Amino acid sequence: MTTYRTHHCNQLSAKHVGETVTLSGWVHSRRDHGGVVFIDLRDREGLTQVVFNPEISEEAAARAHHLKSEYVIRVSGYVKQRLEGTTNLRLATGEIEISAQEVTILNASETPPFPIDEQIANEDLRMQFRYLDLRRRDMLDNLKMRHRIVKTVRDYMDSQGFLEIETPILSKSTPEGARDFLVPSRLAAGKFYALPQAPQQYKQLLMVSGVERYFQIAKCFRDEDLRADRQPEFTQVDVEASFVNQDEIIAWMEGLLFDIFKAAKGISIPLPFPRLTYADAMNRYGSDKPDTRFGMELTDLGESFKSSEFKVFKSAIESGGVLKAINAKQFACITTGQIEELTQMAKQYGAKGLAFIKVENGEWKSPIVKFFSEAEKKALVEKLKIEEGDLILFGADKWEIVCEVLGRIRLRVAEIQKLANDPDKLNFLWVVDFPLLAYSPEESKWNAVHHPFTRPKTEDLPLLEKGEYGTVRAIAYDVVLNGVEIGGGSIRIHESDLQAKMFSVLGVTQEQQQTLFGHILKAFRFGAPPHGGIALGLDRLVMLICKATSIRDVMAFPKNNRGQDLLTSSPSEVELRQLRELHIQVKS
Repeated sequence: MTTYRTHHCNQLSAKHVGETVTLSGWVHSRRDHGGVVFIDLRDREGLTQVVFNPEISEEAAARAHHLKSEYVIRVSGYVKQRLEGTTNLRLATGEIEISAQEVTILNASETPPFPIDEQIANEDLRMQFRYLDLRRRDMLDNLKMRHRIVKTVRDYMDSQGFLEIETPILSKSTPEGARDFLVPSRLAAGKFYALPQAPQQYKQLLMVSGVERYFQIAKCFRDEDLRADRQPEFTQVDVEASFVNQDEIIAWMEGLLFDIFKAAKGISIPLPFPRLTYADAMNRYGSDKPDTRFGMELTDLGESFKSSEFKVFKSAIESGGVLKAINAKQFACITTGQIEELTQMAKQYGAKGLAFIKVENGEWKSPIVKFFSEAEKKALVEKLKIEEGDLILFGADKWEIVCEVLGRIRLRVAEIQKLANDPDKLNFLWVVDFPLLAYSPEESKWNAVHHPFTRPKTEDLPLLEKGEYGTVRAIAYDVVLNGVEIGGGSIRIHESDLQAKMFSVLGVTQEQQQTLFGHILKAFRFGAPPHGGIALGLDRLVMLICKATSIRDVMAFPKNNRGQDLLTSSPSEVELRQLRELHIQVKS
């Protein structure tokens, strides 16, 4: 027998009864019923029950007694109907079983360090034996889903006239927001390549080249601290196009996401997505990636409390700050411990404390209520729709601090109240009109909110010239799903002089501009077309579609939360010979 299989382990059904078949796979489980042995045989597609009966084949039944979990075997036999009352409707193959006539052990297995058919809490153990972890059904399903999504991306982008073009992995180190991974050059002593944080400059150079429509399933690298949705290497759907505006790019991406969710989940998401300006998103939700699956919006109370006797509120307003509040409906039952947690969260993000009111038994319970006038109480009721059982949480400080604090608290309260637990609810939206620049007091300089190639809005260019950097808006846009940013992009600067001006605002001297960005500034002088683009985070999108809690669960071989590959024990030391060839000396 030379054929490993005639069918896979999720393929056979009642219509195959009587046929002789061959299956290959792993022993998922073995049950010995006093001479007759039952094996669940598993391959990538599913499970099939195999029966080893000595009355059919003594040799096969004798060998079955030696089979253990994760042995790789090939089985040949005929398909038979399961006995009445023994069908398993949870399996696609649950109506039939294979009566084994021959079995070959293709490879034995040591006892696995964890059961393949169980969820494993020890993530480091899973990473160490990732090849076993990937045998589990949910992990294989995640990889299949990722494949389906990537195929849909390629089909859709091709249908829209985009060319898939690869850009270099060994590139130049330029300041783009995160720390670069550096690669020393053996042939150019003392010099380094950098792994790309994104193909940003290359895709813009492709627009100068006249490609017009480009995309890539691009590997990106950033040497930064890790968390559940961040890895040192990740994948994005990278897109750039010439002679386009913001609305056209948004329409393309909505079409792509429509096709992805149709292919992945069989659902039609409603188009077009709602849009919020950055200012509206922050004012209403305290976040530039708002989760709109629940309400609890931030409400401005400045006008109603500008003459308040409560000094904390009044002084915040008089000093140019804001007063906002959220109504956590029916959450007056909050515990003392939970209030303390929210207070510490408020302080962590810059507030001095957290004022609140509980509405219980017709009474407003709070030490600050005594300072409110009847008009102020009436304004609270009207603006916040206060009812019995509600909890009102206040923020009074600078606009940025209040939005950040109440936005974080809003999400935590929603988590406690389980307001966003419906896994099938999909709230997409676009956030547009981001600030172009943000001032960093620590660095005493202006930084790009997105990246230095983002184009200012035309009507705000005079503000850039006048040095009113904090008021300049960008032609930038992020797409958000259920409070998670799944992609972002912008219309780019395509003029050499405007790009040089942007670098100057960011504190990059003319000499540094030529050293770091001379190639792209020169390219813009050779007829660069207007262009723009976007990048979707593939790992994050697949994670959301698969309802996973970490992007590590949708990547084949991720690093752990310390940036280590426990499977191959990397990063690792290298031989001194290798370091000498690279002209590098490691000092302890």
